[in-house]
Amino acid sequence: MKILVTGSNGQLGNEMRVLASNDAANDYLFTDVNQVEGLETQYLDICDALAVRDLLMAEKVDVIVNCAAYTNVDAAESNELLAEKLNAEAPENLAKAAAAVGALLIHISTDYVFGAEPYNKPCREDQQGTPTGVYGLTKLHGEERIKAVGGDFVIIRTAWLYSEYGKNFCKTMMQLTASKPQLKVVFDQVGTPTYALDLARAIVTIIADYEQERAASLTLGLPAASSSAAQAYSKRGIYHYSNEGVCSWYDFAKMIQQTALQLAFPNAQQMAQCDIRPCHSEEFPSPVKRPNYSVLDKTKIKETFGLQIPYWTDSLKMCIENSKNLGQ
Repeated sequence: MKILVTGSNGQLGNEMRVLASNDAANDYLFTDVNQVEGLETQYLDICDALAVRDLLMAEKVDVIVNCAAYTNVDAAESNELLAEKLNAEAPENLAKAAAAVGALLIHISTDYVFGAEPYNKPCREDQQGTPTGVYGLTKLHGEERIKAVGGDFVIIRTAWLYSEYGKNFCKTMMQLTASKPQLKVVFDQVGTPTYALDLARAIVTIIADYEQERAASLTLGLPAASSSAAQAYSKRGIYHYSNEGVCSWYDFAKMIQQTALQLAFPNAQQMAQCDIRPCHSEEFPSPVKRPNYSVLDKTKIKETFGLQIPYWTDSLKMCIENSKNLGQ
């Protein structure tokens, strides 16, 4: 199968590259608007609807994995038009192009679609989105536009994404604890970290399921995916994915510190000297109120695709070990 990955130089895109390097059965095309030295990347602006469609048709793409987005939550408040363009209009471009060529769109969304009010129980896929900021609102708009197109799609909402690559909470904490004697981290925001490599593996599982279903349809003599009479993917819809377990940002920071020391990460001794203290969210004023309870109900994705999701502390250990091996 031909798999196109957008935003391929970010956290999730890089983890897709890792998995692709060991996947001889599929052909991956990695795209982005930015070039990174050492990474083979084809330029693609997903805001350009014609360019998107032309590339999908030329490359005969079977699956799109959309990792691209405007993710600066605070900056989105003063860049609403740009956020809407990247988070809503661009996904619609991808959905329309995917429908035109009979491809599956796998789109990454966020827990921010649920807003800042505490739910006190894991959020379900069918729960109404009530975003309080521009970022969450534009991501919700993206979901709605994809669904309105009517093609095959899988939307995956995730939360607290981190990896060895890019900018994220884990890497920031490792840098700060190695250079500062004391840090304050909020304890009144609760959720579940998501290791991007685990999410990438889940995506690959979904792609394999889609390929299997499509192959079965062809065996039965049903219309090809590119045909207007083609049967829709039976598992299309919205899903939630994060690692298992629940923690606060403070818990996450402390576990990063402890795990780095356990694995003898470079600078771990300096990191261990940092005094990480819990604090209230009010001590870090922000243009957007963060979700107080950001735990996602993952029952649907586990039952539908048979996923075994790792506990967050186990995945954190793997990430830090991989970072150590990469010399980061």
